[in-house]
Amino acid sequence: MSAAEPHKPRGLRGFFRRLTTSQAELEAEELQEDLDRHGATPIVRCRGRRRFCVAGTLRTVTLRPRGGAPALEAELYDGSDVIDLVWLGRRKIAGIEPGRMLRAEGLVSLQDGRKVMFNPRYELRPAGGA
Repeated sequence: MSAAEPHKPRGLRGFFRRLTTSQAELEAEELQEDLDRHGATPIVRCRGRRRFCVAGTLRTVTLRPRGGAPALEAELYDGSDVIDLVWLGRRKIAGIEPGRMLRAEGLVSLQDGRKVMFNPRYELRPAGGA
C-alpha cells in the first residue's frame, strides 16, 4: 500500500460531501476557517458587554436614522452567526458594501435580541480573505 492510498478515500469523501452540501453551508465553513487567520472570535460566541474582534462578510448595508441622526448599519456574517455593525453619524463609508470581507473590533451589546457593535474599528479585507 503506497502513502498516497490513504488519502484517496478522504478525497472521494470530500468530493461527495461537496456534492451533497449546499453552497450556503460550504461558504459558512470557509468563513469559519478564516477566523483563526484573522484573530477573530466566532460571532456565535460573542456575548454582550465585552470587547471582541470578529471577521466575516457584509451581507447588507443600509442607512437607518437613529435618534434623528444618520447611522450606517451593516450586517456581518461569519458562518456561525450575524452581528450588526453601526456607525453613528455616518451616511456612507468607502468600501463598506455588501459582499465585502472585513474585520471589526469593538464592544458587543444586545439590542432587541440582536448582537450589535457601535462605531467599531474595522479593517477591510481582500476578497480572497488574505
